[in-house]
Amino acid sequence: MGSYTEDASYKDTPYTLLIFDWDGTLMDSEAKILDVCHATVDDLGLPRPSDASIRDVIGLALPISVRTLFPGQEDSVYDQTMARYRHHFNNVRSSEVFPDVPETLRTLQKNGFVMAVATGKTRDGLERDFLSTGLREMFQATRCADEAPSKPHPRMLHELMTELMVEPEATLMIGDSVHDLEMARNAGVEAIAVTYGVLHDRTTHLLQYKPRACLDAFGDLVDWLACHPQPPGK
Repeated sequence: MGSYTEDASYKDTPYTLLIFDWDGTLMDSEAKILDVCHATVDDLGLPRPSDASIRDVIGLALPISVRTLFPGQEDSVYDQTMARYRHHFNNVRSSEVFPDVPETLRTLQKNGFVMAVATGKTRDGLERDFLSTGLREMFQATRCADEAPSKPHPRMLHELMTELMVEPEATLMIGDSVHDLEMARNAGVEAIAVTYGVLHDRTTHLLQYKPRACLDAFGDLVDWLACHPQPPGK
């Protein structure tokens, strides 16, 4: 579990907008997603993809994920797969947020940061998670995969920055996957990678996208923001 200082000073940070991925960054949903995928393919008699392959598509929009995992299928198969996935996802146990998430978000909110979510979940899925976690009030804006092109397309970030009237140089993306980091790069914003998410065993994949830092615990973000006031070379 990370530690942080609640009274850290952020007066020198260039960032005012923090945009978070959801699954694997705030919500510990990997086990649930794997279980739901296994149940879905068993229902339909599809070949079971490896857990590593499933992890690689977490964060993408569901239509892209199923086409990546099961290439060359008929559209009707993709439709059935998505329907069964949603059925199982809505009828299994709820996931929990990672340690320190509520406390860290409250500390950041108290210190004046504007916060948003950019997720591969649908709007319905995100709203269900907001209801179960009570975190909705932490975020001034959100974008979901059924409202904009899937990651790594930058539109979700562009729309959030426009809505919240924040420039790219004052925006920081925080995520656990290469899709998050590539989206940030495509949008012209800096990024932080967290290493406890779906690529917890493959941090080198994240480093290829040159995030400003790789954090091992969500709570580490508070002190990182206070101690790193300016991106290198600026």
